[in-house]
Amino acid sequence: MQSSSSNSGQRFKVTVAGDEGSARLDRVLAVRQPELSRSRLKALILAGSVTAGGAPIRDPAYHVAAGDTITIDVPEAVAAEPAGEDIALDIVYEDDDIVVIDKPRSLVVHPAAGHETGTLVNALIAHCGASLSGIGGVKRPGIVHRLDKDTTGLMVVAKNDRAHKSLTEQFADHGRTNQMRRGYLAFVWGVPNRQRGTVDAPVDRHPYAREKMAVREGGREAVTHWEIRETFNGRDGKPVAALLACQLETGRTHQIRVHLAHIGHPLMGDAVYGPHFKTKASHLGPQAQAALAGLGRQALHAYLLALEHPKTGEILHWEADLPEDLLLLQRALRAAL
Repeated sequence: MQSSSSNSGQRFKVTVAGDEGSARLDRVLAVRQPELSRSRLKALILAGSVTAGGAPIRDPAYHVAAGDTITIDVPEAVAAEPAGEDIALDIVYEDDDIVVIDKPRSLVVHPAAGHETGTLVNALIAHCGASLSGIGGVKRPGIVHRLDKDTTGLMVVAKNDRAHKSLTEQFADHGRTNQMRRGYLAFVWGVPNRQRGTVDAPVDRHPYAREKMAVREGGREAVTHWEIRETFNGRDGKPVAALLACQLETGRTHQIRVHLAHIGHPLMGDAVYGPHFKTKASHLGPQAQAALAGLGRQALHAYLLALEHPKTGEILHWEADLPEDLLLLQRALRAAL
Protein backbone atom coordinates (compact mmCIF):
# COMPACT_ATOMS: atom_id res chain seq x y z
CA MET A 1 0.00 0.00 0.00
CA GLN A 2 1.28 3.44 -0.95
CA SER A 3 -0.11 6.81 0.01
CA SER A 4 0.51 10.39 -0.94
CA SER A 5 -1.06 13.68 -0.04
CA SER A 6 -1.63 17.02 -1.64
CA ASN A 7 -3.71 20.12 -1.16
CA SER A 8 -6.63 18.26 -2.69
CA GLY A 9 -6.61 15.35 -0.21
CA GLN A 10 -4.98 11.92 -0.08
CA ARG A 11 -4.38 9.16 -2.63
CA PHE A 12 -3.88 5.54 -1.65
CA LYS A 13 -2.71 2.77 -3.95
CA VAL A 14 -3.56 -0.76 -2.90
CA THR A 15 -2.27 -3.93 -4.53
CA VAL A 16 -4.63 -6.87 -4.09
CA ALA A 17 -2.82 -9.80 -2.48
CA GLY A 18 -5.57 -12.35 -2.96
CA ASP A 19 -5.56 -13.43 0.69
CA GLU A 20 -8.02 -10.82 1.95
CA GLY A 21 -10.78 -13.38 2.53
CA SER A 22 -13.13 -12.00 -0.14
CA ALA A 23 -12.92 -10.83 -3.74
CA ARG A 24 -15.42 -7.98 -3.19
CA LEU A 25 -13.87 -4.58 -3.70
CA ASP A 26 -15.30 -3.02 -0.53
CA ARG A 27 -14.19 -5.92 1.65
CA VAL A 28 -10.71 -6.08 0.15
CA LEU A 29 -10.22 -2.36 0.69
CA ALA A 30 -11.50 -2.65 4.27
CA VAL A 31 -8.71 -5.17 4.93
CA ARG A 32 -5.99 -3.32 3.04
CA GLN A 33 -6.95 0.18 4.16
CA PRO A 34 -8.18 -0.31 7.78
CA GLU A 35 -7.96 3.38 8.73
CA LEU A 36 -10.96 4.07 6.46
CA SER A 37 -14.32 2.81 7.72
CA ARG A 38 -16.49 0.52 5.60
CA SER A 39 -19.11 3.25 5.25
CA ARG A 40 -16.45 5.75 4.14
CA LEU A 41 -15.05 3.31 1.58
CA LYS A 42 -18.53 2.56 0.23
CA ALA A 43 -19.23 6.28 -0.16
CA LEU A 44 -15.92 6.79 -1.99
CA ILE A 45 -16.69 3.87 -4.34
CA LEU A 46 -20.16 5.15 -5.16
CA ALA A 47 -18.73 8.63 -5.75
CA GLY A 48 -16.29 7.30 -8.36
CA SER A 49 -13.22 7.99 -6.21
CA VAL A 50 -11.96 4.40 -6.44
CA THR A 51 -10.34 3.43 -9.73
CA ALA A 52 -8.55 0.52 -11.38
CA GLY A 53 -6.47 1.18 -14.50
CA GLY A 54 -7.72 4.75 -14.46
CA ALA A 55 -11.39 3.71 -14.73
CA PRO A 56 -13.73 4.34 -11.78
CA ILE A 57 -15.37 1.34 -10.11
CA ARG A 58 -18.74 2.35 -8.67
CA ASP A 59 -19.90 -1.07 -7.50
CA PRO A 60 -18.84 -2.05 -3.95
CA ALA A 61 -19.45 -5.72 -4.89
CA TYR A 62 -17.08 -5.58 -7.88
CA HIS A 63 -14.73 -8.59 -7.82
CA VAL A 64 -11.00 -7.87 -7.88
CA ALA A 65 -8.16 -10.29 -8.55
CA ALA A 66 -4.74 -10.83 -7.04
CA GLY A 67 -2.27 -8.37 -8.49
CA ASP A 68 -4.86 -5.67 -9.27
CA THR A 69 -3.82 -2.16 -8.28
CA ILE A 70 -6.62 -0.05 -6.85
CA THR A 71 -6.38 3.71 -6.38
CA ILE A 72 -8.42 5.47 -3.70
CA ASP A 73 -8.71 9.24 -3.89
CA VAL A 74 -9.90 10.64 -0.57
CA PRO A 75 -11.01 14.25 -1.03
CA GLU A 76 -9.91 16.89 1.40
CA ALA A 77 -12.25 17.00 4.38
CA VAL A 78 -14.60 19.94 4.04
CA ALA A 79 -16.70 21.60 6.66
CA ALA A 80 -20.06 19.95 7.15
CA GLU A 81 -22.87 21.77 5.40
CA PRO A 82 -24.95 22.14 8.57
CA ALA A 83 -23.84 25.14 10.60
CA GLY A 84 -22.88 25.01 14.23
CA GLU A 85 -25.56 26.23 16.61
CA ASP A 86 -25.35 27.08 20.28
CA ILE A 87 -27.58 24.30 21.60
CA ALA A 88 -26.99 23.05 25.13
CA LEU A 89 -25.85 19.43 25.38
CA ASP A 90 -25.96 17.17 28.42
CA ILE A 91 -22.51 15.63 28.04
CA VAL A 92 -22.01 12.44 30.05
CA TYR A 93 -18.47 11.68 28.85
CA GLU A 94 -15.97 13.16 26.42
CA ASP A 95 -12.37 12.63 25.33
CA ASP A 96 -10.39 13.08 22.09
CA ASP A 97 -12.17 10.17 20.40
CA ILE A 98 -15.81 10.10 21.50
CA VAL A 99 -18.51 12.14 23.17
CA VAL A 100 -21.49 10.58 24.95
CA ILE A 101 -24.61 12.67 25.47
CA ASP A 102 -27.94 12.24 27.21
CA LYS A 103 -30.30 13.35 24.42
CA PRO A 104 -33.41 15.29 25.46
CA ARG A 105 -36.84 14.88 23.90
CA SER A 106 -37.71 16.82 20.74
CA LEU A 107 -34.09 16.93 19.54
CA VAL A 108 -33.68 15.58 15.99
CA VAL A 109 -30.34 13.82 15.53
CA HIS A 110 -29.34 14.99 12.05
CA PRO A 111 -30.67 17.47 9.46
CA ALA A 112 -33.47 16.20 7.24
CA ALA A 113 -36.46 17.58 5.39
CA GLY A 114 -38.34 19.80 7.78
CA HIS A 115 -35.49 19.78 10.32
CA GLU A 116 -32.59 21.51 8.60
CA THR A 117 -31.52 23.32 11.79
CA GLY A 118 -31.73 22.85 15.53
CA THR A 119 -30.43 19.27 15.38
CA LEU A 120 -27.91 17.35 17.43
CA VAL A 121 -25.49 17.63 14.50
CA ASN A 122 -25.75 21.43 14.60
CA ALA A 123 -25.00 21.33 18.32
CA LEU A 124 -22.07 18.94 17.85
CA ILE A 125 -20.50 21.06 15.12
CA ALA A 126 -20.55 24.04 17.46
CA HIS A 127 -19.20 21.98 20.35
CA CYS A 128 -16.50 19.95 18.53
CA GLY A 129 -15.58 22.36 15.76
CA ALA A 130 -13.72 21.29 12.61
CA SER A 131 -12.72 17.92 14.08
CA LEU A 132 -16.05 16.44 12.95
CA SER A 133 -15.66 17.46 9.31
CA GLY A 134 -15.78 14.59 6.84
CA ILE A 135 -16.38 11.87 9.46
CA GLY A 136 -19.32 9.69 8.49
CA GLY A 137 -20.76 11.96 5.81
CA VAL A 138 -21.57 15.63 5.42
CA LYS A 139 -25.09 15.51 6.85
CA ARG A 140 -24.28 13.11 9.69
CA PRO A 141 -20.76 13.94 10.89
CA GLY A 142 -19.73 11.63 13.71
CA ILE A 143 -23.11 9.93 13.93
CA VAL A 144 -22.95 6.11 14.19
CA HIS A 145 -26.46 5.49 15.56
CA ARG A 146 -29.49 7.56 16.33
CA LEU A 147 -32.53 7.89 18.54
CA ASP A 148 -35.96 8.98 17.35
CA LYS A 149 -36.73 12.66 17.85
CA ASP A 150 -38.82 12.05 20.96
CA THR A 151 -36.81 9.19 22.44
CA THR A 152 -34.50 10.36 25.21
CA GLY A 153 -31.25 8.91 26.44
CA LEU A 154 -27.67 7.95 25.73
CA MET A 155 -25.93 8.39 22.38
CA VAL A 156 -22.25 8.14 21.45
CA VAL A 157 -20.65 10.24 18.69
CA ALA A 158 -17.28 9.63 16.98
CA LYS A 159 -14.80 12.50 16.82
CA ASN A 160 -12.37 10.99 14.31
CA ASP A 161 -12.23 8.32 11.57
CA ARG A 162 -10.66 5.67 13.80
CA ALA A 163 -13.41 6.07 16.38
CA HIS A 164 -16.09 6.12 13.67
CA LYS A 165 -14.81 2.85 12.19
CA SER A 166 -14.61 1.11 15.57
CA LEU A 167 -18.03 2.26 16.75
CA THR A 168 -19.68 1.42 13.43
CA GLU A 169 -18.33 -2.12 13.67
CA GLN A 170 -19.43 -2.46 17.29
CA PHE A 171 -22.95 -1.28 16.54
CA ALA A 172 -23.16 -3.62 13.55
CA ASP A 173 -22.21 -6.53 15.83
CA HIS A 174 -24.64 -5.49 18.61
CA GLY A 175 -22.87 -7.45 21.31
CA ARG A 176 -22.85 -10.81 19.53
CA THR A 177 -19.06 -11.01 19.76
CA ASN A 178 -18.15 -7.79 21.60
CA GLN A 179 -19.15 -5.91 24.75
CA MET A 180 -21.58 -3.49 23.08
CA ARG A 181 -24.86 -3.16 24.98
CA ARG A 182 -27.79 -0.82 24.45
CA GLY A 183 -30.58 -0.82 27.02
CA TYR A 184 -33.93 0.95 26.91
CA LEU A 185 -36.70 1.52 29.44
CA ALA A 186 -40.18 1.32 27.92
CA PHE A 187 -43.55 2.05 29.52
CA VAL A 188 -46.06 -0.17 27.72
CA TRP A 189 -49.77 -0.85 27.74
CA GLY A 190 -50.74 -4.10 29.42
CA VAL A 191 -48.53 -6.60 31.22
CA PRO A 192 -46.85 -9.51 29.39
CA ASN A 193 -47.80 -12.97 30.63
CA ARG A 194 -44.22 -13.93 31.50
CA GLN A 195 -41.26 -12.21 33.18
CA ARG A 196 -39.03 -11.96 30.13
CA GLY A 197 -39.02 -12.79 26.45
CA THR A 198 -37.58 -12.17 22.99
CA VAL A 199 -39.19 -10.75 19.87
CA ASP A 200 -37.50 -12.19 16.79
CA ALA A 201 -39.44 -10.73 13.86
CA PRO A 202 -38.14 -9.11 10.63
CA VAL A 203 -38.78 -5.39 10.17
CA ASP A 204 -39.26 -3.47 6.93
CA ARG A 205 -41.07 -0.41 5.60
CA HIS A 206 -44.82 -0.49 6.02
CA PRO A 207 -46.37 -1.41 2.66
CA TYR A 208 -48.75 1.58 2.64
CA ALA A 209 -47.64 4.11 5.26
CA ARG A 210 -44.06 4.79 4.16
CA GLU A 211 -43.22 6.82 7.27
CA LYS A 212 -43.84 3.71 9.39
CA MET A 213 -42.03 0.41 9.84
CA ALA A 214 -43.74 -2.95 10.25
CA VAL A 215 -43.05 -6.60 10.97
CA ARG A 216 -42.94 -8.09 7.47
CA GLU A 217 -41.87 -11.41 6.04
CA GLY A 218 -38.70 -10.91 4.04
CA GLY A 219 -37.72 -7.83 6.05
CA ARG A 220 -34.40 -7.31 7.80
CA GLU A 221 -33.63 -9.46 10.83
CA ALA A 222 -34.67 -7.75 14.06
CA VAL A 223 -34.29 -9.14 17.59
CA THR A 224 -35.38 -7.42 20.82
CA HIS A 225 -35.01 -8.91 24.31
CA TRP A 226 -37.31 -7.62 27.06
CA GLU A 227 -37.83 -8.10 30.78
CA ILE A 228 -40.49 -6.76 33.16
CA ARG A 229 -39.10 -4.24 35.64
CA GLU A 230 -42.36 -3.04 37.19
CA THR A 231 -46.12 -3.47 36.76
CA PHE A 232 -48.89 -0.93 37.37
CA ASN A 233 -52.54 -1.41 38.23
CA GLY A 234 -55.45 0.73 37.07
CA ARG A 235 -58.26 2.24 39.12
CA ASP A 236 -59.97 -1.15 39.27
CA GLY A 237 -56.90 -2.82 40.74
CA LYS A 238 -56.20 -4.82 37.58
CA PRO A 239 -52.86 -4.68 35.70
CA VAL A 240 -52.92 -1.93 33.07
CA ALA A 241 -49.29 -1.12 32.23
CA ALA A 242 -45.70 -2.23 32.73
CA LEU A 243 -42.16 -0.91 32.65
CA LEU A 244 -39.93 -3.10 30.48
CA ALA A 245 -36.16 -3.14 30.14
CA CYS A 246 -35.29 -3.87 26.51
CA GLN A 247 -31.99 -4.80 24.93
CA LEU A 248 -31.31 -4.71 21.20
CA GLU A 249 -29.56 -7.46 19.27
CA THR A 250 -30.11 -5.55 16.02
CA GLY A 251 -30.69 -1.87 15.29
CA ARG A 252 -33.60 -1.34 12.92
CA THR A 253 -35.55 1.89 12.57
CA HIS A 254 -38.30 2.09 15.24
CA GLN A 255 -37.40 -1.49 16.25
CA ILE A 256 -38.56 -1.43 19.88
CA ARG A 257 -41.72 0.51 19.03
CA VAL A 258 -42.63 -1.92 16.24
CA HIS A 259 -41.75 -5.08 18.17
CA LEU A 260 -43.63 -4.18 21.34
CA ALA A 261 -46.70 -3.20 19.34
CA HIS A 262 -46.37 -6.50 17.47
CA ILE A 263 -46.71 -8.50 20.71
CA GLY A 264 -49.67 -6.42 21.85
CA HIS A 265 -47.86 -4.08 24.25
CA PRO A 266 -47.25 -0.80 22.42
CA LEU A 267 -45.45 2.06 24.08
CA MET A 268 -47.58 4.43 26.07
CA GLY A 269 -47.88 7.75 24.27
CA ASP A 270 -46.88 6.28 20.88
CA ALA A 271 -49.30 7.90 18.44
CA VAL A 272 -47.80 6.01 15.47
CA TYR A 273 -47.77 2.41 16.68
CA GLY A 274 -50.27 2.47 19.54
CA PRO A 275 -53.17 4.77 18.59
CA HIS A 276 -55.80 2.08 19.23
CA PHE A 277 -54.79 1.95 22.89
CA LYS A 278 -55.82 5.54 23.66
CA THR A 279 -59.08 4.34 25.19
CA LYS A 280 -57.12 2.39 27.80
CA ALA A 281 -56.25 5.70 29.44
CA SER A 282 -59.71 5.62 31.02
CA HIS A 283 -58.49 2.74 33.20
CA LEU A 284 -55.73 4.90 34.69
CA GLY A 285 -56.06 6.96 37.81
CA PRO A 286 -56.45 10.74 37.39
CA GLN A 287 -52.77 11.46 38.10
CA ALA A 288 -51.63 8.93 35.52
CA GLN A 289 -54.14 10.21 32.97
CA ALA A 290 -52.80 13.74 33.43
CA ALA A 291 -49.17 12.60 33.24
CA LEU A 292 -49.82 10.62 30.06
CA ALA A 293 -51.75 13.48 28.44
CA GLY A 294 -48.88 15.82 29.20
CA LEU A 295 -46.22 13.42 27.94
CA GLY A 296 -46.79 14.07 24.25
CA ARG A 297 -44.33 11.40 23.10
CA GLN A 298 -43.58 7.69 23.21
CA ALA A 299 -42.49 6.60 26.68
CA LEU A 300 -39.04 5.30 25.68
CA HIS A 301 -35.64 6.11 27.18
CA ALA A 302 -32.18 4.79 26.22
CA TYR A 303 -30.88 4.30 29.76
CA LEU A 304 -27.86 2.03 29.18
CA LEU A 305 -24.85 2.15 26.86
CA ALA A 306 -21.73 0.00 27.08
CA LEU A 307 -18.95 -0.20 24.50
CA GLU A 308 -15.26 -0.74 23.90
CA HIS A 309 -13.29 2.48 23.71
CA PRO A 310 -12.04 2.76 20.11
CA LYS A 311 -8.51 3.70 21.18
CA THR A 312 -7.79 2.11 24.56
CA GLY A 313 -10.00 -0.98 24.30
CA GLU A 314 -11.37 -0.26 27.77
CA ILE A 315 -15.00 -1.31 28.33
CA LEU A 316 -16.97 1.81 29.21
CA HIS A 317 -20.45 1.78 30.76
CA TRP A 318 -22.97 4.54 31.31
CA GLU A 319 -26.50 4.71 32.68
CA ALA A 320 -28.90 7.64 32.44
CA ASP A 321 -31.78 8.17 34.86
CA LEU A 322 -35.30 8.57 33.54
CA PRO A 323 -36.00 12.17 32.47
CA GLU A 324 -38.46 14.22 34.47
CA ASP A 325 -41.49 13.57 32.24
CA LEU A 326 -41.08 9.79 32.50
CA LEU A 327 -40.39 9.99 36.23
CA LEU A 328 -43.66 11.90 36.58
CA LEU A 329 -45.46 9.18 34.60
CA GLN A 330 -43.87 6.44 36.72
CA ARG A 331 -44.90 8.10 40.01
CA ALA A 332 -48.41 8.68 38.73
CA LEU A 333 -48.78 5.06 37.58
CA ARG A 334 -47.61 3.85 40.98
CA ALA A 335 -50.24 6.03 42.64
CA ALA A 336 -52.95 4.22 40.65
CA LEU A 337 -55.96 5.85 42.31
